[in-house]
Amino acid sequence: MKHTKTADVVLIGGGIMSATLGSIIRQLEPGWDISLYERLDRAGMESSDPWNNAGTGHSALCELNYSPASADGSVDPAKAIKINEQFQVSRQFWSHMVAGGHIGAPRKFINPIPHMSFVWGDGPAEYLRRRYEALKPQPLFETMEHSEDHAKLAEWTPLVMGGRDPQQRVAASRVEGGTDIDFGSLTRELTGFMEHNDVDLNFGTDVTDVARGTDGRWEVSVKDRATDEETTVRARFVFIGAGGGALHLLQQTGIPEGKGFGGFPVGGQFLRCGNEEIVNQHNAKVYGQASVGAPPMSVPHLDTRFVNGKRSLLFGPYAGFSTKFLKRGSLLDLPLSLRPSNLIPMLAVGKDNMDLTKYLVTEVLKSRESKDEGVKEYYPQANGDAWELITAGQRVQVIKKHPKKGGILQFGTEMITSSDGSIGALLGASPGASTAAPIMFEMLERCFPQQAASWQPKLKEMIPGYGVKLNENPQLAREIMSETAKVLQL
Repeated sequence: MKHTKTADVVLIGGGIMSATLGSIIRQLEPGWDISLYERLDRAGMESSDPWNNAGTGHSALCELNYSPASADGSVDPAKAIKINEQFQVSRQFWSHMVAGGHIGAPRKFINPIPHMSFVWGDGPAEYLRRRYEALKPQPLFETMEHSEDHAKLAEWTPLVMGGRDPQQRVAASRVEGGTDIDFGSLTRELTGFMEHNDVDLNFGTDVTDVARGTDGRWEVSVKDRATDEETTVRARFVFIGAGGGALHLLQQTGIPEGKGFGGFPVGGQFLRCGNEEIVNQHNAKVYGQASVGAPPMSVPHLDTRFVNGKRSLLFGPYAGFSTKFLKRGSLLDLPLSLRPSNLIPMLAVGKDNMDLTKYLVTEVLKSRESKDEGVKEYYPQANGDAWELITAGQRVQVIKKHPKKGGILQFGTEMITSSDGSIGALLGASPGASTAAPIMFEMLERCFPQQAASWQPKLKEMIPGYGVKLNENPQLAREIMSETAKVLQL
């Protein structure tokens, strides 16, 4: 027997995006009925799981792909500033949740750790200097330091400099106030808040269909994986935040705004070291430059992580390829995503990205010995025996129509909403989780314009800098960053 129920809001997926959106809506509209559906048995176990993502707290402090050099060699800080602005909104939201007692101690999900960019060779060193000169004057980056002095860099990151050729030209930029974030833990803290505030959480539940009902409501078909019990949930608003699984569900909706999108899955592996003697010598997230043809998410980094209260060291990622859209997905995910509307964009992307294909093939064929050699570029005295190879999560890069090229591959996050605001979906990857709060606030603005005025006081309570560009308001930026650091114990 198939059951029917109603809800004001249905959230599909139990990751950081749905957890963030649900936590926000519950505070804005305490009387709304909210239901969340997740196919796994626990929140934050796919793309939000700490071993399935870098956990960097992407704020463009160290990720060089957010501030690339232009043809004339100059560096435009605009994208880095935008991403840092977004991250500050997330920090304000987390701070609000901690200060209000809505979630637990900040050390469960966020830890202070310096962020560094590190390069070697004349060309890369000159680029990093120009990047520093472009970012340092910006209020959000005013604490950035830069050096090419081997002794200074050895103080910042002894593992990276130990055993390195003293004649090699190296350069590093550093921001001491960076963070490491366990997004799996944060997701579970947020869903815990939701559960305590009467949000209906359903784990171990597949969403099998999303279709428009005759009365305009969305009918979300769900199936309990343990009992095979089926239910149709009739909702006024649906959010599809299912990570790699979002594309298939978006296609089921049939909304014109979702047509033409495709997905290209990229997998990854990391080398992980748990040897305390080694781990305790490295206190930074050190990001380098991506290889030619590599996707931005494949930027190599030697990365201090805090997971479940334990400190460890990661190096990677090493890209891989699978036709799965989720780590626990199906090999048929990619072929089943093909539609007449996205076939041309996907073929165009394949034709225009042969360097990416070559890179992925090279990565897949890499031996363990080659991967160990990759570590030694950033940690010259590394011993491969101290590292274990782990499989990270799947990322599905967005493919979308392009009027001239036919289709383009996008290495960001794409928000799709219906014209009537009754449904929204999120596709793509990095910076993703780190910018969950501003992305979800933007979705609310798009989908609920009629509530905008009545929500303003609560939104300003959650986010003191709501609607303000902090980089253009230096004093406010310093005050807010200082307050969030205090609350989050950074």
